[in-house]
Amino acid sequence: MDSFVYVLGTITRNGPLTYVGWTHDVARRLAQHNAGKGARFTRGRTWMLLHEERFATRREAMSREWHLKRDRKFRKQLAQKLRPKRLSAATIPARRRRAAASGGPSGTASPTV
Repeated sequence: MDSFVYVLGTITRNGPLTYVGWTHDVARRLAQHNAGKGARFTRGRTWMLLHEERFATRREAMSREWHLKRDRKFRKQLAQKLRPKRLSAATIPARRRRAAASGGPSGTASPTV
């Protein structure tokens, strides 16, 4: 039976997170993670599939999982897919730029002394 290694990703306030696991059915496992039935680390977040690899045996998949969990550079490259593109000032309407600069509706109010 084929086994798969997968990398999931999500965005948090502190930036992107990745999770590496192995399974026989990637779609079912992703649904479990998103339903809060997966590993404790994945609960309470919405995950998307960033990467998957197929292996002939469970042993090969588990070995690759071990290596991927230690390959932070690879997971960081995958997580770049999650980051929204930064908008330049030229692409933001002038009305929003002025509101943000003046602490308007989207800005934070400064405390009074």
